[in-house]
Amino acid sequence: MKKGMLIALAVAAIVVLSGYFFFQGTYNSLVSLDEQVKTSWAQVQNQLQRRYDLIPNLVETVKGYARYEKEVLTEVTNARARVGGARTVSSQIEANNELSSALSRLLVVVERYPDLKANQNFIRLQDELAGTENRIAVERKRYNESVRQYNVKIRSFPENIVAGMFGFERAAFFEVPEAAKAAPQVKF
Repeated sequence: MKKGMLIALAVAAIVVLSGYFFFQGTYNSLVSLDEQVKTSWAQVQNQLQRRYDLIPNLVETVKGYARYEKEVLTEVTNARARVGGARTVSSQIEANNELSSALSRLLVVVERYPDLKANQNFIRLQDELAGTENRIAVERKRYNESVRQYNVKIRSFPENIVAGMFGFERAAFFEVPEAAKAAPQVKF
């Protein structure tokens, strides 16, 4: 009887310890992936802030040449303001997609002004903006990869049980809007 009880206690202890280590390991890996998503989003935000800071200088430079393109300049300025007011990740993604679209239309307007294209300040700003857009693309890719890893983990069995118990939810991808997929038309 004593031997049977010891075996039962040993089996129970093994089951309890196995369950504990499973939950602990799964929870910790979910926390790690969640933090990776947040870190990746912070990097995206750093680059978006850089673009956000460049825009007023770009708009002012273009204003000096393109006095008749007020609608496009207003659109860029309004889109920039929406970025500044966005608070959630999804609203920030949406606002930045609108800003990207407005900037592409602004660059189409620039094509109509040969003097502007030759202006050194504009060239420097345009190069800075192009470099920033490339950085945004790289950071967006890294963010989306982190989101993919995290989302796969919280949806996989048996991790989905732990994720559901502790409130881990799917993260949003940074997707390009349909309007941005079409190349802007340059007409002279």
